Amino acid sequence: MDATWKRAIEQGDFAAVSDQLRSGVDINALDRYGQTALMLAAHRGHDKIVELLVAQGADLNVTAKYTLSALMLAVVAGHESIARILARAGADLRIKGSGAPGFAGKSAYDLAVERQMAELYDELKTR
Repeated sequence: MDATWKRAIEQGDFAAVSDQLRSGVDINALDRYGQTALMLAAHRGHDKIVELLVAQGADLNVTAKYTLSALMLAVVAGHESIARILARAGADLRIKGSGAPGFAGKSAYDLAVERQMAELYDELKTR
């Protein structure tokens, strides 16, 4: 992942992210930790950028360390509105974390229950 692209995402710079997308940046490029722009934006709570990336076709189901997806990272970070955006966009609710004791075998729903994010329960139940 290009440093300019990563910085724009991490800082929540909507204009810079839009410019990068127009210039043809790889929307699903991975950083050195295996995370995409969508994952970074979801974890940092940048809802407008998440919406833009989803609208531009970002892969919702890429996983990185501990098999965490953007949806799961949003839940872990307490960003309910972003978790809702991703769930409604079609993120795979069946993905389960691995490795770390806090994530192993847990779905986004399980993580939401642990964090008592009751507003998300219905959104995150597997259908």
